[in-house]
Amino acid sequence: MTSRFFGLVPAAGSGSRFGIAEPKQYSILRGKPMLYHAVERLLAAPEVEMVFVVLALPDVEFRRHDWSKFGERLAPLYCGGASRRESVLNGLVACASAVDPNDWMLVHDAARPCLGRSELRRLIDEAGADEVGGILAVPVSDTLKRADAERRILATEPRDQLWQAQTPQMFRHGMLLRALRDCLHVTDEAAAVEALGYKPKLVEGSTKNLKVTFPADLELAEELLG
Repeated sequence: MTSRFFGLVPAAGSGSRFGIAEPKQYSILRGKPMLYHAVERLLAAPEVEMVFVVLALPDVEFRRHDWSKFGERLAPLYCGGASRRESVLNGLVACASAVDPNDWMLVHDAARPCLGRSELRRLIDEAGADEVGGILAVPVSDTLKRADAERRILATEPRDQLWQAQTPQMFRHGMLLRALRDCLHVTDEAAAVEALGYKPKLVEGSTKNLKVTFPADLELAEELLG
């Protein structure tokens, strides 16, 4: 059986570090919510049949926006958890009736609205040819300093072979479901898969695929989308 491709966007967070009352994923970029752009970028790949968006149960903002452009290729799931891991895990469980264990899931941050077509294409081609799967990432270019509690430099860390993880992160539905069930404390999907003993592939991404974390990042994303 040929494996299919699906997207999953955890969007149940409050965006507390962003400094605004509304959830960060609904911040407006070029007239659309940031979440809209994240979904649109995933669906730019024709292989991606559908994107599941995992929302908090009390989310009322999603329905206030027009998602009709995506038709049946977008499916909201009101099953978000208290953490990213819980939201992704709940989403995988919720979509299991529509997805086979061998199908690929591309988990993408709602706060990464600038994913490029070429990077997405490279991920699908390279990670899809790998037994385990893989993630978009960029080599670390800045000098890294280790600090003490008083923010004084303890050491300069070598950056050779260090990469900065991005999304999408692409793994088989069954493998990712098992990994997240087994691993309770992870900050991304790759770490859960690593905990099973696998070595996901690093696929080179782009610094333009930034994660909007602070208000200043929103201005930069606005420019990149323009």
